[in-house]
Amino acid sequence: MLSKKTKYGIKALTYLAKQENKTPVQIATISKSENISLKFLESILLTLRKNGVLGSKKGKGGGYYLLKDPSEIQMTSIMRILEGPISMVPCVSLNFYEKCDDCPDENACAVHNLMLEVRDSTLQIFRNTSLADLCKC
Repeated sequence: MLSKKTKYGIKALTYLAKQENKTPVQIATISKSENISLKFLESILLTLRKNGVLGSKKGKGGGYYLLKDPSEIQMTSIMRILEGPISMVPCVSLNFYEKCDDCPDENACAVHNLMLEVRDSTLQIFRNTSLADLCKC
């Protein structure tokens, strides 16, 4: 299941992408609009800022803003930043591969083969979906 961190992160990013003038938006504004706990949202937006998705400005007129155009922000990167590995088991992960302790032969493993298909289908969707697609902007 998708974590609340990722769900709220996507909601916040979509909110920022819909801003017409692309000026910084205060956390409290996003929190109220999207019904997300302010403290939790602060943590999520900080993670996105540290990973180069968001910028922030302090002081009057400050807040968070997108560093790239929404069409350039792919869901693969957002999912990996907020959720971690996209694959459901480590033996099929592209970026976080680990051999399963209980599996003598990955190529003969039914779980491994099924999860490869699941990973590839999921990646296809995330790679072909940008933030702009989510907010229709």
